[in-house]
Amino acid sequence: MKNVIRQIVSLILPFTVLVVVPLMIEDDIRIKSLPAFIIGIYILCVGLLIMIITISAFIRKGNGTLAPWNPTKKLVKGGLYSYVRNPMIMGVMTVLAGESIALLSKNIFIWTLLFFLINNFYFIWIEEPMLAKKFAKDYLEYKKHVRRWIPRFKPFRKDEKTK
Repeated sequence: MKNVIRQIVSLILPFTVLVVVPLMIEDDIRIKSLPAFIIGIYILCVGLLIMIITISAFIRKGNGTLAPWNPTKKLVKGGLYSYVRNPMIMGVMTVLAGESIALLSKNIFIWTLLFFLINNFYFIWIEEPMLAKKFAKDYLEYKKHVRRWIPRFKPFRKDEKTK
């Protein structure tokens, strides 16, 4: 039961980024264009699917959550993480992009870009050094083969040879 509560509480972060902030910065929440709304909702759903897959991988394979107060105990390198190091954040950005398109919102689009910049600096200066310290050679080998933002065409396999 304690683990379920931790998992639910860890959803506060994405809820804040995806719902609270957009509601605070966008004062005109209405459908302005039906085609844009349909395309935006489709993109939003793709982002939610990516988030569900990656968050469940953190829980099932990493034995933790996305929240900094309950991090994974194992390095997650499979599934979407074998293509790109930060698919969860890419999912969040996809949802935000979908929101900005669906509502034709310049404010949410700017928030999407700001969210990306904040996370990029966070990963470079805080998370990646922490992961290198926590998972040592395993993370450094993974980092050498899997890019931060641009997905690989083929998934990374642990037995992949360095070129």
